[in-house]
Amino acid sequence: MTSTTIDAGDDLPLTIGTLLRMRASEHGPQPFVVCDDDVLTYDEAETRSARLARALMANGAGKGTHIGLLHPNGAEFVVSWLAAARIGAVTVPLSTFSTPTELGDVLRAADVEVLLSAASYRSHDYPATLSACIAELDLSEAPPLRSRSVPTLRQVRFATEDPALHPGWTVASLVDSAEAVDSDVLRSAESDVTPADRMVIVHTSGSTSEPKGVIHTHGALIRHLDNLNQLRRYDRSEVLFSNSPFFWIGGFAYALLGTLVAGARLVCSNAATAAGVLELLESARPTMVNGFAQSVAHLPADPTFAGRDLTSIRRGNLWPILPSDVAPADPELRHSMLGMTEAGSVCLVSDDESDLPEHQRGSFGRPAPGFEVLVIDPDSGDTCGVGETGELWFRGPFLMEGYYGRERSEVFDVDGWFRTGDRVAVDGDGWFYFKGRSGDMIKTSGANVSPREVEAAIEALTGLRSHVVGVDRGAHGQVVAAALVVPDGEVLDPDRIVDVRRGLAERLSAYKVPKIILSVPERDVPMMSSGKLDARALKDMLDVG
Repeated sequence: MTSTTIDAGDDLPLTIGTLLRMRASEHGPQPFVVCDDDVLTYDEAETRSARLARALMANGAGKGTHIGLLHPNGAEFVVSWLAAARIGAVTVPLSTFSTPTELGDVLRAADVEVLLSAASYRSHDYPATLSACIAELDLSEAPPLRSRSVPTLRQVRFATEDPALHPGWTVASLVDSAEAVDSDVLRSAESDVTPADRMVIVHTSGSTSEPKGVIHTHGALIRHLDNLNQLRRYDRSEVLFSNSPFFWIGGFAYALLGTLVAGARLVCSNAATAAGVLELLESARPTMVNGFAQSVAHLPADPTFAGRDLTSIRRGNLWPILPSDVAPADPELRHSMLGMTEAGSVCLVSDDESDLPEHQRGSFGRPAPGFEVLVIDPDSGDTCGVGETGELWFRGPFLMEGYYGRERSEVFDVDGWFRTGDRVAVDGDGWFYFKGRSGDMIKTSGANVSPREVEAAIEALTGLRSHVVGVDRGAHGQVVAAALVVPDGEVLDPDRIVDVRRGLAERLSAYKVPKIILSVPERDVPMMSSGKLDARALKDMLDVG
């Protein structure tokens, strides 16, 4: 049974510590998170996070301490998050893609006091990255850190035994101090954590804005994920594969926290090759898949794909890897979902996983339980009627507490409504249709063009993803420009571009047909560290005169 209130009077624990202890007692040796060869059971999650929590307390961390996590998906991230949450500290997940400048900006903006970090991930060397953004950081000398550039940061601990680092900068030396705090003290700290306490600050940004730290509390986020689990029928019998990073809300809440709430098993991969990901999918046998379809679109091209047994996968939104008997013939005829960091992951959703009638093409479902919704005309302030496009407003107990460092009045109106900036329309049956971001509309030839509409037409015509933006032409306004995303190493020849433009002219009004069309390899699509498209950089790329 779903609930529109945080405390529904049932047996769902509403703090991470109590939830973890319950799941560990129920599932013990069963795997909780499997990331390639890195397997963390429920028992191990409980015991390892308890030890780290005691160590954090021994080193001065406690309720309200901001603890940054710079780890890729895997056991180290999970144990660090659980340890922080158990003592009432506030986790600040950090993007593993961050540049030194981006990382320094978030550390300062979020007032991070303790940073737990991997030593490296793929091409990233995090001691070097931290040294580049914190001038006072000398990892060869003993801590503590005292920095004018990041004044709140006192401890940095790396998951490494690199002899070039002083032992005082390692997680191992931190964990060694756990014996100074016994288990009774930890249990007392856990009992002091309430559902209303802050659990996490997840950073988000639009394609052109500075990151915003979104605050979520224990009780609200746990209850919201319990509701979503019921809608998607995610329970302890399921195995979920997700390719969403844990430092984004989809990975953190919809995948990781959702799995803990369900008592299920989460599978993820850091494999650098398609064959490595496919090997994990075949061996771990997930029953559900969720995340970004475009990031698995290359897997069917791997020479080993045809021989892989992926029949365990019965549902999910990673269309390229769904078995043929459950894959949609047309993904636009399955309900999609709308998620946002401010809403704790998914906020528009449907439990219907079947093919839709044509008149519901592109539906994003209905509001998740506990969310009140308005669709408002941004010019008149009036409520939009059926089929009219307006801005989506949300209100409810599962929304974020607010943005860190900003007054509530800057984020919500006097009645508690949050203006999302998303443009939607609602049909006569209450189904929602996403029309794009308010600032994304392209104004050309005196008319408005929705990038999403053009992108959908391009995908229907070519099967390719695309990014559509408006490129400024001074007094002449904007022209519609499209980057067609092609596999690395490929390019569309001029004749194919002409064919695409001709095909679009048969589907779209003339003013909506892109005047500029370029093919862009997947690796060259400009992205921000938040994982969103860098619209400014893309416009520069497409501004070819």
